[in-house]
Amino acid sequence: MAKLSLTAMLNRCFRYSFSKAGLRSSSMDLGDCTVMHVWVPKVHIKSKPTLILIHGIGANAMWQWKDFVSPLMSRFNVYVPDLLFFGHSYTSRPERSEQFQAQCVMRVMEAHGVTVMNVVGISYGGFVGYSLAAQFKERVEKLVLCCAGVCLEDKDLEEGMLQVKSVDEAVSILLPQTPQKMRELMKISFYKPRKGVPTCFLNDFIREMCSEHLQERKELIQALHKDRKLSNLPKITQPTLLIWGEHDQIFPLELGHRLERHLGDNAKLVMIKNAGHAINVEKPKVLHKHFKYFLIDTFRPMEPGNHSNGCKTD
Repeated sequence: MAKLSLTAMLNRCFRYSFSKAGLRSSSMDLGDCTVMHVWVPKVHIKSKPTLILIHGIGANAMWQWKDFVSPLMSRFNVYVPDLLFFGHSYTSRPERSEQFQAQCVMRVMEAHGVTVMNVVGISYGGFVGYSLAAQFKERVEKLVLCCAGVCLEDKDLEEGMLQVKSVDEAVSILLPQTPQKMRELMKISFYKPRKGVPTCFLNDFIREMCSEHLQERKELIQALHKDRKLSNLPKITQPTLLIWGEHDQIFPLELGHRLERHLGDNAKLVMIKNAGHAINVEKPKVLHKHFKYFLIDTFRPMEPGNHSNGCKTD
């Protein structure tokens, strides 16, 4: 008799909620043994702007954007891709860079007839979003990066800025294969980690969400850190909003300040109080409020105290 999986049940619930919000599941064969899955609007309304939500390292796009799709659908044509090696997206090609991920996302958008878009990326998804803005300058109008340490340098590990001391240690935590490692990930991802999560649920989540494409996901993280230098990071020109958790232990707030300095007047930094790296889980309403200010209220300036120089917001 098959074991009941709470994770699989939640995954089905999220699929239903995405469908109810007005999205449908679509898989696109890009050739070269590359298939990308994306949630697309059942009806693309030309009068609405387009918004792409790009997830980070973790389960799949649904788990990270489940609280945002429904409220954003009223104002945008929302597209939510699963990046390669997550959800139902995969490739047999050897590329593991965020640049290749971005190129695949753009090819999918082009296939759906979308040529201009706004982009929101969280954590690893922010690396991909930044690369989209850098590679396709005329296609990306505005960019929101949430806790995305794109200005990370390989020396930051050696100098102790991060919680981990090596890429291998980062891999063991970000891609947990035991309940102990899952608890470590929760501890550094949340400002107030959830306590008392049963081991049976953690094992179930690992089995359902963290086991597939494990080697390829390791290679994604390794590629992210390899020979990374701020001097090699292109300066994008699109208006960019940086949103950071005050207590982010995966990509510390200093990386947000560093990126704001790198981009100059094109970027503004918002710091969310009492939040860690997983701001989409801990502060979804606050996060949505900033999305709205930046992406929708184009003719109304951000409220005083809500941006720049790490100003705090509740």
